[in-house]
Amino acid sequence: MKVEGTYTLPAPRDKVWALLNDPGVLARATPGVKKLEPQGDDMFKATIELGIGPVKGAYDGKVSITDKVPPERMTLRVEGGGKPGTIRATGELRLEESEGKTVVNYTGDAQITGLIASVGHRLIGGVAKQMASEFFKALERELQKR
Repeated sequence: MKVEGTYTLPAPRDKVWALLNDPGVLARATPGVKKLEPQGDDMFKATIELGIGPVKGAYDGKVSITDKVPPERMTLRVEGGGKPGTIRATGELRLEESEGKTVVNYTGDAQITGLIASVGHRLIGGVAKQMASEFFKALERELQKR
């Protein structure tokens, strides 16, 4: 399943980059993340609770930030498993500054297996887009706090 889009944040690129590299901000802004514990440079142990359609469950796994080119781009990788199945997702974020704002171009790909994939197959794309929108809206709220 692929997802892509753009989102404009009302802050300079350096400030957005700093937020995207703050584990506390990532934990608060990422939908479903219940726990994000640092495990070394740009590696985190994560507990994620997600629901698609009637299937809900918790996943334990890891999140890593790779391919960093400050303050231009980064790749987020998520891997985890739980009762409803497994998830492997990769998302690339590209940041462009435009008139004091930051345009974030994102592309992502996810592979989901198990019960959650079979029950929610038709819903997964819409849920992924909704989660991306929630993530960027939460980042915008974090910007307003600073």
